[in-house]
Order: sequence, then structure tokens, then C-alpha cells
Amino acid sequence: MEDEQELHSWLTAIGTLTSAVNAGRGLREVLDLVASTARHLLGLDFCGVLLPDAEERNLVIAAWSGLSATYVARVNSDHPVPLEDDALTGAPSSRAYRSGRPAAVKDISREPGFIWGGVAHDQDYRSMLSVPLVTASGVIGTLNSYRSAVHAFGPEEIGRLQLLAEHAAIAITSARLVEDLRRQHDLVSRSEEIHERLLRVAVRSGGIQGIAAALHDLLDTAVLLQEARGEVLAAAGPPAEPPVAGWPATAPAPGTDLVREQDGHIVADVVLFGEVPARVWLPGRRGPLATLDRRALEHASVVLSLELLRRRTALEVEQNLRGELLAELLTGADPRSEALLHRARLLGHDLTRTHCALVARIDTTGQGSTARTLRRAADEANRLASTITPRPLISQHQEAIVALWPVPATGPDQGPQIAETLRRAISTTAGVSSVTVAVSELTDSKFAEAYRTARGALAVADRQEHNAGVITLEGLGVAGLLLQLGDPAPLRSYADRTLGPLIRHDDQHGTSLVATLRAHLAHRLDRQATAQALMVHPNTISQRLRRIETLTGMDLRDAASAVEARSALMVLDVAHGIAWNVPRTE
Repeated sequence: MEDEQELHSWLTAIGTLTSAVNAGRGLREVLDLVASTARHLLGLDFCGVLLPDAEERNLVIAAWSGLSATYVARVNSDHPVPLEDDALTGAPSSRAYRSGRPAAVKDISREPGFIWGGVAHDQDYRSMLSVPLVTASGVIGTLNSYRSAVHAFGPEEIGRLQLLAEHAAIAITSARLVEDLRRQHDLVSRSEEIHERLLRVAVRSGGIQGIAAALHDLLDTAVLLQEARGEVLAAAGPPAEPPVAGWPATAPAPGTDLVREQDGHIVADVVLFGEVPARVWLPGRRGPLATLDRRALEHASVVLSLELLRRRTALEVEQNLRGELLAELLTGADPRSEALLHRARLLGHDLTRTHCALVARIDTTGQGSTARTLRRAADEANRLASTITPRPLISQHQEAIVALWPVPATGPDQGPQIAETLRRAISTTAGVSSVTVAVSELTDSKFAEAYRTARGALAVADRQEHNAGVITLEGLGVAGLLLQLGDPAPLRSYADRTLGPLIRHDDQHGTSLVATLRAHLAHRLDRQATAQALMVHPNTISQRLRRIETLTGMDLRDAASAVEARSALMVLDVAHGIAWNVPRTE
């Protein structure tokens, strides 16, 4: 009869453990139930469940029955059970945990090295038994029983505690899984709430500043959004300086975490089209982030990517409108028509003001995609233009950056300074090797004429190997004056009378007589220097010069002939500059 009652008690206790897990009770509640069940079933004075700490260096009392809270606190804070490396040394709980077998102490007063004698005396126990909590994946802790008197734990008593420990280990593992699932569910739910909140801010036109403010509220720390060039796009919370001056807006390095610690601060990359155009910094935050805080930063990065994409799309549409307006003006549309004036005003431009025309040529040698670099350069130029009122009209046009720039009434001769300002701005663009800007003043709102003159100045400078950063008509001398003629026909006629035979010979025979003549004049009729410049033998130069003199009838040793040849080359360059779209003949 007693055996039936005991069996009934055990089955009821195990059923209670199972029900607690199935009901989704928390881990702490299940642990307490394990301790109280063991104490009740086995008639123990005290009972405790010990689990390893996060570093698995010590065992700490996670739940108990009969033990005082003072004892538990003193053990956990002052004398946690160290986990030794082997199963033969250390406290009974450590031996049980390492070996996976029970470890008993009949009388703690006779146990060598038992350092818990003081607290054990306060708690009033003399003997203890530690049984491992074993699962399929290994030992997860120990179930300890304590008795007030000296007691030898027999095989039957040990077997019963082991049996209970098996069921307790299953219950604890199941409770952990349930708790992990609950935490994951809560994390996903909170994460979704954060994402929806940030997205609502963006959708309701809160913009980048609104997203930064929402993130500040969520994380309770300073938030700073910085563009790759170093400009602060938005900030929330206590004022803070950007941790870095800027960075190349290129693809992140392989293996780089989206959210990480960098330069002593928490940072999250904002990725758009495989590049990092912006970053979120938490200037005052150090150390590891909580999981939910990390999720908030990740969601903020995604929402900010969408917001930057929206802004970029709007800017592209606006830039396309500017490009269409500029193209019409450069192809001869009347800038005084009411329709053009109205369109310009909507975009922030005043076509009634005095302007100068700027044409920037960008060297992208060895820098990858020319089209992408030109687009970035145009973006940089427009970023500069956005700070000026009335706004300059700038767009990419036929593989160059073209600007119609308002000239202050107090400084009509500021064209070169304006050109230098534009050149410096574009030079900061990634992928740009060098920038040359030609400037031409407008007269009577003749935008198309001024543009062709500036473009021609670039062509002339290119042929004359003029490497100055800013090209002005005055700087080109006589060539600059001739460029303003507008009609290349008379200039071509003059150049053809002198250089026509050379040009035709080069075209028919694939020679380079015009280039040789240009180099020879540039090197002051020095044949050795000309040969060195063209990387040929001096005898080859002599042969070419004789052929040039035969075809043109000039004696290059005669000063007058040399002057005539120089003039003809300059006129040829100017003629090509005015009609810059005509293919080169050399």
C-alpha cells in the first residue's frame, strides 16, 4: 500500500512538471518547481538547482527550496562553485557536473577543502548529494540535496534523485526552448513595431530628420546621420561631432557587418545600390548593443536607404528637367520666351540675369566608368549650385559638365573665379583625375553662342596642350579673339591655303606631318628636341621637315615662314574649336 502511494506521489509530481512546461510557464518557475518537488518527494531538508554562469566558469544556485535567500545570495556572490577542469577535484557539484555522475559528502566537516563550511553552518546542513542534470546534448547543471545531520546516501536514495533529475532535465530543457521561442516572438514583434514606426515617419514626410529623431527616442542616445562626403544630414539628441571626416562611397568590404563598432562608436551602414552613401552613428554609445537595439539600427538603415532612394529619384527627376532646359538654351531656344522663363523660375533660375557659360572637361583616365563619374561630377556641381541664389543652371551635356552661371552685377569680370570654384568642387568627385573649365561671358543672353565659344576654347586648349585648370578667351590670346568670330569657314579657308597639302597627305598616307610641324614649332625649330618629344630618330624629323617644305613651299628656317606656319596652325585649331564637333584631322 505504501509503495502504491509512493508511486502515485512520484507520478503526480512528474505530471506536474510536465504540465508546467506544457502550460508555457517560465524557466524560473519550472526550476523552483523542480527544487520543491525533489525536496518533497525525497524528504530532504533543503534542495537546490545549480546552473553554469554565462562563461561556464562557476555553478550558481538558480532555484532552491528550504534554503534561505541569505545563504543563496552569499554563495552566488562570494563563493560560487568553481567548475574545475577535471572531474576528480573541486566541490561535489563541480565533480558531478564534469563527470556526469553523482557526488556525495557524508560529513562536510570532514571534507578536505570544503570552503562553504561557514555558510553551511549558518544554513545548518552537514551532508549533501549532487546529481547531474543530463540531457542528450550533455550536462546542463546539478540537482543538489542537503541534510541537517551526517548522512550516508545509499544507492536507492541516489537512484531516486537521479530518476527525478532525468525528468527535471527534460523539463528544464523544454522550458528553455519555450522561453527562447517566447523571446524570439517578442523580439520579432518589437522589431516589426520598430520597423513600422520608422517607416511611418518616412511615409508621412518626416524625412531623414524624422527618422533620426525616432531612432533617438527608441535608443535613448545621440543619433547622427552622416553622408559619405562628411556632411551631417540629420542629428537628434545631444550635439556631437562626426567621428570621421568622410569615406569613399563604395561597396562595403566583404564580411563587414551592417551594424558594428568603429572608431570607438557604434555605426550602421546605409547601403544603396551596393554603395555606402551614408552612415548612422551613435556618438555617445559604446560597448555591445542589446539585440533589440541592434534590430532598431538595422531597420533604420533599411528605411534610410529607402528615404535616400526617394530623395535621389526626386533629384534625378529635377536634374532631368534642368538638363532639358539647358539643352534647349544651348541649341538656340529664345531665353526671353515666357515659357522658358517660367520653367526656369520653377527650378530656381533667373534667365534675365547676366550669365557666363562654363564648360568643364573631366579626365577619368584609368578610373573606370566615365558615365558614372560624369554623373557624380554633375551631382557635385549641383550640390554647389544649391547653395547659390539665384541658382546656376548646371547639367551634364555631351560628355561635359555645362553651367550657365549668374554673374553678380558688382563683379562682371568674375568669370575666372567662378570657373575655379566649379573646378574645385568637381575635382572632389571620386574617379576624377583632373578637371579643366573654360569660361565665356554672355552678351545679350546669347546662351548658345557663349556655350559654343567656351566649348571651342576647350578644343583649342586641348590641341595646343594648354593644361591650365581654367581656360579664358583672354588666356588664349589671338586664338581667343578668333574664337568669337563664330563662323569657321574663313578660318578654314586661310588654314587650307597653308596647311591643306599637309592635311591631305596625312589623310591619304597615314603620316603625321601636321603633328610634326606643330611639335617642331613648339620646340623652337630644334630638331633634336622635336625628335625627343615625338620619340623618333632625328633623321626621321629631318626627312619629315623636308617633305613639309616641299608640300607647302615654305622654308622653315625663314622667320616669316615660321610665323605663317604658326598662324595657320592656330587658325586651324580655332576653326575646329568653333566647330568642335568636326572630327580631328591629325
